[in-house]
Amino acid sequence: MCSSDLLPPIKLNFLKAITDDTGIFQHSKFGTPNRLEGYTTDDNARALIAITKHSQIKGNSKSDRLIDTYLSFLLHMQRADGKMHNFLSYDRNFIDDEGSEDCAGRTLWACGYVINSKLSAERRLLAKEIFDKAFRWACFFKSPRAKAFAILGLSHYHKAYTKDQNLTQNIKALSDKLLEYYTNTRSSDWRWFEPYLTYVNGRLPQALFEAYRETKQAKYIRVAEESLKFLLEVQILNNKFVPIGNHGWYKKGKPRSIYDQQSVEAASMTEAALSAYRETGNRHYKTMARTIFNWFLGKNTQNCFVYNSTTGGCYDGITEKGLNLNEGAEATVCYLSARIELQTTK
Repeated sequence: MCSSDLLPPIKLNFLKAITDDTGIFQHSKFGTPNRLEGYTTDDNARALIAITKHSQIKGNSKSDRLIDTYLSFLLHMQRADGKMHNFLSYDRNFIDDEGSEDCAGRTLWACGYVINSKLSAERRLLAKEIFDKAFRWACFFKSPRAKAFAILGLSHYHKAYTKDQNLTQNIKALSDKLLEYYTNTRSSDWRWFEPYLTYVNGRLPQALFEAYRETKQAKYIRVAEESLKFLLEVQILNNKFVPIGNHGWYKKGKPRSIYDQQSVEAASMTEAALSAYRETGNRHYKTMARTIFNWFLGKNTQNCFVYNSTTGGCYDGITEKGLNLNEGAEATVCYLSARIELQTTK
C-alpha cells in the first residue's frame, strides 16, 4: 500500500530554490521566495529533519550543502544561554529576543535526528552541542507540543546513546507530563490532552509512541493509541482526511472548523499513523497513513492536488475557495518528510 512506485518521486528542486546561503525562506509568493518574510528557526529545524531523512536513503553527497546550511542556521540562532531566537530578517538581523517554546522543541527534535543519523561525526557532534545547550530549558516548557517535540528529539538521541539512563529519565519525565494533561482533560467523548484541537495535533500521540519505543512503558502506548484513534475519528470523513481548520479550530462542545486546512496537518498525521504502525504492527494504521497522505494528492474536500509535482514544492493548504497557491517552507518540508517516511516504513 505504501510502496514507492505508488507515490510521486522525491524531488529537492523547490527545496533548493527556497534555500539560500543563510537558510530556508519562511514564505513564498506563489512559487517565488518572499525575502521580506526572512527566515525562522521553526522552518530550518523542519528542513534539517527532512533533508537528514533524505540523506539516509539517497546518500549524503546531494544533501550535504542543505544539511550544513540548516544546521549552521540553528547554531547561529542559539543564544549564549542555550535559548533560541526564532526570527531572522533577510539582512540577517535577529527580530526577536527569544523564540517560542515550540521553536526550541523543534530545534531539539532536529538535532536529535542528526545525532542518530549516519552523517559525519562532526555534524553529529555539533547537533549534540546545540541540543545539550537547549535542553536545559525543556523542563520549563508549558506547551504540550513543545514537550512532544522534545520527546521526539530525546528518542532519537537515545537511539544513539542507548546506555545513557539520563536520556531515558528525561523521556519519562516529559511523557508523564503529557499523560497528566491527558488525564485532566479526557472524557468518554473527548480523548485528548487539551479542551481543543488546534495545530499539528498528530505530534502528541506520535511522541508517546516513540516514548514507548524507548522505555517500553505500556501507559505511553495506551494513551498514544487512544488519542490517535480520537484524531482519526474526528478527521477521517467519508474515507478522506479532513484536518482541523485553523479558522476557529475545534473546541470541545463546539462545531469543528473545516477550513483553512494546512499541509502541515496532513504531514504530522501521516507520521503519527506510521509511528503507530511501527509500534503496534497493526496494518490499519499503515492504511490510515496512506489515506491521510492522499490529501496531498487530490483526495481532499476540494479534490485538488496540494503537492506540486512540477516544482517539487507543496501549496500551503486548502481554503473554502480552493488552493492557497503560496508554496512556503513549512508545507514543502513537511510534505517531503512525510513522503520519505512512507517510503522507509515497511
